[in-house]
Amino acid sequence: MKKHLLTYIFLLTSTLVVAQNNTEEALTSIETQEQAKQFIEDKYAFNSKIFTFNEEKHKTQLAKTLFKLEKGNVKSVTTEYDKTLYKILEKNSTPYYRVSYIYLDGSKYTSESINELRENLIKKYNNGTPFNALANQYSMDDNAKRGGDTGWFVAGHMYPDLENAVVSEQHALDDMYTIDIPLKKAYYLVLQTFEPKEISEIKVLKIVEPVE
Repeated sequence: MKKHLLTYIFLLTSTLVVAQNNTEEALTSIETQEQAKQFIEDKYAFNSKIFTFNEEKHKTQLAKTLFKLEKGNVKSVTTEYDKTLYKILEKNSTPYYRVSYIYLDGSKYTSESINELRENLIKKYNNGTPFNALANQYSMDDNAKRGGDTGWFVAGHMYPDLENAVVSEQHALDDMYTIDIPLKKAYYLVLQTFEPKEISEIKVLKIVEPVE
C-alpha cells in the first residue's frame, strides 16, 4: 500500500512539473493580447487575467520588477501553494497631462461678469490664495471637490475643447490661462500644475497554477 502511495505521489508531482513546464513553453508563443485572450479561454479561464500596470499608479515591488522586464519576458513567483507566471505582452510610454481648472457656466453668468470674476481670481491667486481653494469655492462642476485637479490623463479622456487647449498649446509650468468655448457656454481658468510627461505602461498576462 505504501509503495502504491509513493508511486501515486511521484506521478502526481511529475504531472504538475510537466504541466508547469508546458505552460511556460506555451507562453513563449504568445505575442499579442488576442493570443493571450484565446490562451485564457482555452486553458485558464478561472485563474488567469490580463491587466495593465501604470508606472505612476502602481508602486509595489512586483510592479517595479515587471517594469524592468522587456516585452515577451516571463517572470515567475512561487509560493508554498501556487506558482504565478507574468508574461509582458506590451510595453510602451504614453504622454500624460495634468492641470487644475476653474469652470464657469456661461448660462448663469454673462461673459463680462465671467471675465471680471476670472481677473479677480487671478488677483487672489497672485496674493497667495491657493488655486485648489479657489476652485473648491468657485468652480461650477464636480471637479471642484478635487480642487480643480484633473489628475493625470491621456489624450481622448478629457472634455475635448479643454483637452485640446491643454495638449496642443505649449504652456510652461505655473502658467495661468483662460479657455473660452462660447458655443457651449463653458469658460475656464486653468493653472498648469505639471509639465507633460511620458508614463510607462505594461500589459501583463497573469497565470496561476498549483504547486506540489
